[in-house]
Amino acid sequence: MAESQYIADIGARAKSPKWLRIWTNHSIMQQNSNFITGRKSEIKRLKSYLGSRKSEFVAIYGRRRVGKTFLVRKTFDNQFSFQHTGLAKVGIKQQLSQFHMSLVKYGAAHKFEPKPARDWFQAFHELERLIESIPHKEKKVIFLDELPWLDTRNSNFISGLEYFWNSSASARDDVLLVVCGSAASWIIRNLLKNRGGLHNRITGRIRLNPFNLQETESFLQSKNVKYERRQILLIYMALGGIPYYLDFIEAEKSAQQNINDLCFASDAPFRSEYDNLYASLFNKHERHVSVVEALASKGKGLSRNEIVDKISLSDGGGLSRILKELEESSFIRKYKGFGKKRKEAMYQLIDMYSLFYIRFIRDADRDNLSFWLDAAQSPSFFSWAGYAFEIACLHHTYQIKAALGITGIQSSISSWQSSAAQIDLVIDRKDQVINLCEMKFSINPFSIDMKYAENLRNKLGNFRQETQTRKTLFLTFITSYGIAQNKYSHLVNNSLTMDVLFE
Repeated sequence: MAESQYIADIGARAKSPKWLRIWTNHSIMQQNSNFITGRKSEIKRLKSYLGSRKSEFVAIYGRRRVGKTFLVRKTFDNQFSFQHTGLAKVGIKQQLSQFHMSLVKYGAAHKFEPKPARDWFQAFHELERLIESIPHKEKKVIFLDELPWLDTRNSNFISGLEYFWNSSASARDDVLLVVCGSAASWIIRNLLKNRGGLHNRITGRIRLNPFNLQETESFLQSKNVKYERRQILLIYMALGGIPYYLDFIEAEKSAQQNINDLCFASDAPFRSEYDNLYASLFNKHERHVSVVEALASKGKGLSRNEIVDKISLSDGGGLSRILKELEESSFIRKYKGFGKKRKEAMYQLIDMYSLFYIRFIRDADRDNLSFWLDAAQSPSFFSWAGYAFEIACLHHTYQIKAALGITGIQSSISSWQSSAAQIDLVIDRKDQVINLCEMKFSINPFSIDMKYAENLRNKLGNFRQETQTRKTLFLTFITSYGIAQNKYSHLVNNSLTMDVLFE
């Protein structure tokens, strides 16, 4: 079902007798949480906050469409003492009016009649009164969704929230305040790194990341989409592990057909998603988009100085904030090259959908209804697919290390490049071994020919010479279907297939 269908009618359910049973009947909660694909650790953490002996203030953040609201509503089966969602692009008067209506809705079950509020201090005082009117002693779950939208200009919303938590909720032992919002930068700046009255008040934080491949596979299977793993990988490489995006996949169509219809048809839903995505997350989002598109121009990413050279933005605090906001929202990653210092860090675009949009959707011929089906046989497709597969591997380094049997060995992840060669994934291990990983996306077992074998030998030689490492070098291949056996395949120490990424 689409995101709009996830939202239940919570007003009527708040009056249900099940409301009084849910907190003590953990088997009911388990049944409800089973409807969520993946998210096991997040569900476990939310339940632990529910069972604690003190009030908890939990912040959940992540990129748009990743499933934050769905996670909270399903975990608690929509059984809230109070729930409210902020409105986009309205003033304080409308925000307070809707907050009052939510108080009326949830107060009805307890014969509580809230008073209209002129400001957020009064509004949160009415929320206090609602909590006090609830007779049961179990945790009272307060869910404030799209919290950043409530913080309108000159509204003093943060001060009102501080007042509510510091003067009332934290003094009790029965409040679980859960807040979330897609604007990760707002959550981080105003809650997680608050230097005022909410400093160190957050007792729990959950950064909700996109699905990994195993979760993507499970989600599609729950929709009766029966793809072999290469097609699932192709969907993941184009759309990423975003539940909302994956929910559009139709079981009776191939992966290529779904991508074509969702991204390139005249009314395709993901033609306009790109602009909406960044506009909904960041103030003055054009600057964030310019950084993303600069990074998309170079596969390995750019240094801070290279970013400054490519866009009209000064190398100051503004750029630092933009890069941090993009990183916290899972659009980019910051990484250090092998043997490099921290100040020499690189930034790389890792959001699958953004990369796919920039490479194909943005400039696609809108009159060609089979654009992607035609492009899927072109050199540009294989160039994109090779890079997107590398990014998919970078999203699954834990699975790669597990397949190599080295999760118990301390190691660090980096990349390496010189004027003569580049290695996108380097696993530097404490047992005196370095895995140099080559990642190849293909439709058959990958075959190493004479020219490529010479390239590999040179790459290993250059790495050892320039890094002066004395560790043993293991050449590791991660491919779609493994390595074809021939007279050059002996160069490879470890051969992993795409299946390991699904573990």
